[in-house]
Amino acid sequence: MIQAIGLTSNPRRELPPAVDDVSFEARAGHVTALLGASGAGKTTTLKLMLELRPGRGITYFKGRPLHRIAHPSREVGVLLGDVPGHPARTVRGQLRMLCAAAGVPVRRADEVLEVVGLAGVCDERLSTLSRGLDRRLGLACALLTDPHTLVLDDPAAGLSAREGRWLHGILRAHASQGGTVLFSTGDPKEAARVADRVVTLREGRLAADQDAADFARTRLRPRVAVRSPHAVRLGALLAKEARTGQRSVEVVREEGNRLSVYGSTCADVGDTAFRHGILVHQLADESGDMGTPPDPSAGGDALRSDDSARAGTTAAQRRSAFPPPISVRQAPSPLRPLRYELRRAAGVSTGYLTSAAVLLVSAVLSVFLARIGHTPSSRLLAAWPRESPLPPAALGAGLLGAIAFGEEFRYPALAADRGTVPRRLGLLAAKLLVSSGTALMLAFLTVGCDLEILYLVYGRELTAISGDWLSLGASWVGLVVGCAWAGVLAAGLFRSTTAGLAAVLAVPVLVVPLVQKALSGPSVRTAAGFPERLRELTLVQWPFGGVRYLTAVARVVAQPVGGALTLSLTALLCAYLLTTLRSRVR
Repeated sequence: MIQAIGLTSNPRRELPPAVDDVSFEARAGHVTALLGASGAGKTTTLKLMLELRPGRGITYFKGRPLHRIAHPSREVGVLLGDVPGHPARTVRGQLRMLCAAAGVPVRRADEVLEVVGLAGVCDERLSTLSRGLDRRLGLACALLTDPHTLVLDDPAAGLSAREGRWLHGILRAHASQGGTVLFSTGDPKEAARVADRVVTLREGRLAADQDAADFARTRLRPRVAVRSPHAVRLGALLAKEARTGQRSVEVVREEGNRLSVYGSTCADVGDTAFRHGILVHQLADESGDMGTPPDPSAGGDALRSDDSARAGTTAAQRRSAFPPPISVRQAPSPLRPLRYELRRAAGVSTGYLTSAAVLLVSAVLSVFLARIGHTPSSRLLAAWPRESPLPPAALGAGLLGAIAFGEEFRYPALAADRGTVPRRLGLLAAKLLVSSGTALMLAFLTVGCDLEILYLVYGRELTAISGDWLSLGASWVGLVVGCAWAGVLAAGLFRSTTAGLAAVLAVPVLVVPLVQKALSGPSVRTAAGFPERLRELTLVQWPFGGVRYLTAVARVVAQPVGGALTLSLTALLCAYLLTTLRSRVR
């Protein structure tokens, strides 16, 4: 059951709030429609309920607000707008990634694909899907965790009549199993045809809260549905009699041999047909467009009963086709965010294309720098010109880190887990771990490819390994991994991929000059001999040449770029943790 109490959006500049004091209930086992014209506040109301938009009021899902539910995505299935997946991701890859994020078995993706009719296009890219298939995929995402509640924003928008009937059948089947369904629509006929209860919004305020039958009787335009082989003649006679009697009657010719007569009754239409000897196959009172007319061989009441029977049969078929219930482990697994991050990163070609571009640019730059000369071997192998703030490998790692947090900003299935962007330390650790692995691979491949290309072009002269390779290698790895972490932390903090990449570029452009200026001051003491003094303090001999490694790390941190990167990462991590704690306190 859903209980929305006093939902009010924050006021806009010189305008009233888009939603003002809206309260209603959506009961379990029923389909509830949130009806309103464009701009009435339907989408804003749903976002306020899901805590995706700031405002006042509260919404209870089975007696608890969303932020008090341990696993909200398993309680509420959400579809807001188009499916916001990466265009290059496959249909199956999209659902498997969301399975890993929600902690459900991966086989669930194939079960849901079978239910929504996407098993035949499971390997298609999201960018190739039609509007109808996109709606099916959105419904699959909402059903993935077997939620009790479905919250859908205009799910039938842009669908054909056949696809709309299929979607409405799925919603009815979910409600018949005891679930709660709330969907928004701008079509009163759809609301009356599908929902058990209709909540009407007008200009951001609650206008009516009615049962579907009362809504159809009081708020939809009644009509007489007529089917006759002489529909044209009958329509002309009805219009002529209305003009003669000065009555407001409108006759609308429908497809086939059907008429819709507004402003009249079955008795008046039947009398006209009888007086002129016109055969009538159907004559029934309806409210609005209540769907495809029933079998014309039966009477009016029998027709509605037959319609209800067919609807019940369809609902039973939907129930039998629904995916089986799943048992989700309630204890959080540390591997769950890691599985999600691996599927997210490997599901699209962005990482592969970026790595290939980095290797190609690095190889070309290293050959060019070797040709012009006057470049140290360390910069030559890293393909790092003095004029460039960062080498291509560091920029590529920073870019891959910055886009690592882009997915959570767009997926409602993930956003529902923490109201907005999920700020969980497990997810952050998984992203840092995967970005570290990617950066390490990129760093080693870059040096290896540059060594190989220099050997092929110039021979062994430029491929000699420096005696200080440990410190240089630590500096190189620290630079690339640090850039990747800076991109991850900044993107997660500012919720923007552009901000993540900007933070990476800010390290050499802004932070390094500040660090150099601070270190060049007369009052700054140096840390020379730090490893030796640390060893003397502990009175323990470092095993396996530990002093050597510690010295290499100290040299990396003492460098301007290393110190600036360390400072930037510390600041970003502290800011991220602070915002995480603030969101949890809320």
